[in-house]
Amino acid sequence: MTGTLGFKVARIAVVAAFFLLWEALSRTGAVNPRLLPSASDTLLTLADLLQRASVLNGLAVTGTEVLLAFVMAVPVGAVIGILIAENRYFSDVFKPLLFFAFSIPKSIFLPMFILVLGVGFSQKVGFGFVSTIFIVIMSTTAAVESVKVEHLTVARSYGATPLQTAFRVYLPSMLPVLLEALRIAMIFNMTGVMLAEMYASREGIGHMIANWGENFQMKQLLAGVVLISVIAVIFNELVRWVETRCSHWRT
Repeated sequence: MTGTLGFKVARIAVVAAFFLLWEALSRTGAVNPRLLPSASDTLLTLADLLQRASVLNGLAVTGTEVLLAFVMAVPVGAVIGILIAENRYFSDVFKPLLFFAFSIPKSIFLPMFILVLGVGFSQKVGFGFVSTIFIVIMSTTAAVESVKVEHLTVARSYGATPLQTAFRVYLPSMLPVLLEALRIAMIFNMTGVMLAEMYASREGIGHMIANWGENFQMKQLLAGVVLISVIAVIFNELVRWVETRCSHWRT
């Protein structure tokens, strides 16, 4: 408990030091305040933005896109990953292709999504889906392969059914890798959706951030970046909480 408290205090101290340094660089003129508004001004701007209906609507649109892409990509990617890990033929055929596809920057395919799906909701969800699914497939494959053969042998020798094997052996062994995969997958998901909104969109918080940057509205731009960062941290901590609650499942 003491160690956990110490880590939390250290994290808060690092964040506080970051904002104090940011404030000092702007207030002392070490960095041009027009290029880097102070942290306090940025946070005040963020508070003002969160009271605007247009910003709240943009957050709702982006959140819906991110959530839908994530909900679609995770189960589909997990099923494909399990099939690849459990079937030697699929593994030999598709694993090299997956590594090849994963190494390609997905942003180069964004114009194709715009041409096929247009500038709208489906294009952003589709691009978020594609940005996410590869990391889910690869992580699930690694999670399945991390299950120890000895555990499976013991379970089957005691007459465990496939369902019991899945929940008593596979899931506990895979859980740490899967939870880490969820964190990384959400990062890729948010990045994909935000990129799609910035590149070609009429709505969403990414579209607003792009407009603020183009119009040199630095306070609004930095406030938007802080907002997205806070949302990402909240999701990360939520997954961390789930991981803590499920830690007794680990083998």
